[in-house]
Amino acid sequence: MHQQSCIDACVRCAQECEQCAAACLGESDVNEMTECIRLDLDCAAICRMAAGFMSRDSRFAEAICDVCADICETCGTECEKHDVDHCQRCAEACHQCAEECRSMAGAAV
Repeated sequence: MHQQSCIDACVRCAQECEQCAAACLGESDVNEMTECIRLDLDCAAICRMAAGFMSRDSRFAEAICDVCADICETCGTECEKHDVDHCQRCAEACHQCAEECRSMAGAAV
């Protein structure tokens, strides 16, 4: 089921974002990671929300997935700027989730 693959991508992305934010706090120059941490937290929150909306088959799931894709893309782009493993893993999860969410959002249109 396509919806399940999107839910799985959202859950994975939320986990990667939470781990990335926590790891960023431990970086030597945490000031350079501020925007990354902020976006990680926003992205994790919207991904969990999107997974919930899809899980309960909400009529608003597609709209939430559209917003989720935007935030995931922004977070992924920010994480790509940082040459540390946790940011690179997070960027990959964000871009995969954005792709799944775009597909999900387009399914109802």
